[in-house]
Amino acid sequence: MNHQPGRLAVLDVEPAKSDFLSEAIAGLSSTPPTLPCKFFYDERGALLFQKICELPEYYITRTELDILKRNSAEIASHLGPRIALIGLGTGPGTKTRILLEKLQEPVAYIPVDISKDQLQNSTMFFHKRFPQLEILPVCADYLQPFDLPSPLQAANRNIIYFPGSTIGNFEPRDASLFLRRLADLCGKDGGLLIGVDLQKNWDVLERAYNDREGITAQFNLNLLVHANRELGANFDLGNWRHRAIYNSSAGRIEMHLISEIDQTVHIADHEFWFRSGEKIITEFSYKYTPEGFAALGNAARFEFDRMWTDQARLFGVFYFTVAN
Repeated sequence: MNHQPGRLAVLDVEPAKSDFLSEAIAGLSSTPPTLPCKFFYDERGALLFQKICELPEYYITRTELDILKRNSAEIASHLGPRIALIGLGTGPGTKTRILLEKLQEPVAYIPVDISKDQLQNSTMFFHKRFPQLEILPVCADYLQPFDLPSPLQAANRNIIYFPGSTIGNFEPRDASLFLRRLADLCGKDGGLLIGVDLQKNWDVLERAYNDREGITAQFNLNLLVHANRELGANFDLGNWRHRAIYNSSAGRIEMHLISEIDQTVHIADHEFWFRSGEKIITEFSYKYTPEGFAALGNAARFEFDRMWTDQARLFGVFYFTVAN
């Protein structure tokens, strides 16, 4: 670690309620209707997702953690000394802590998250755990352009850390555009360390998103609770049920909220009619082959360096450098 006192600063560009309203209305007006998955993560949604990560069916988090624990020293050597680590949607920061403990003299940690409560909690944890490290939290929607705060010390390079397979929530074309923006954000000599869920048997995937305890169903339905509270919507939760299926032809999990009856929902001055059995799509989660994701990164001005994976090849942690 560096030996200068840690600095704790906050850049708050949290999305406005109007963003949620406009995106919800646009999504529900489309065919098929959608709601943006980035709004899962209000305070209760963030807590429910932490519970999901601990479920026996949900292999993603524990597999990624195991990969990091077994390979953290090697990963740190690839990232290099005196870096600025930019964490996108790193949540409570469990995975990031494993990395930081192995990094050589990191200059700064810059967590970027849409959930202000979770960001504040994790920032305080890191400030206590790494008191000499400069921590510059940014409350923002990282799907939109945002400015990075400047560390007090110059870093050798920027490394973006994007864990948890969130890249799978993007349509492939959008994923490519997003990765191009990350390459620009990294800058010269920068790098990207990113978690990617790999393709596997459909039954493993469907069990992971339809857990027996129903925590994922609560998480999905909480999106409607969030809309009721923040937007004044009148979703009746008793009239909706959760369903997740694997679309093998598209290579993705599709998470739906299914209307149980014919019903009308109001948001602001808009009215939306749903037939019994009609679905709202709340999330896609694409699963990649190692070769397919390496090609996606290469097409976005990154150069594939290597991938760390588990014995069953359920999950991959990919490292790319910015192409010169």
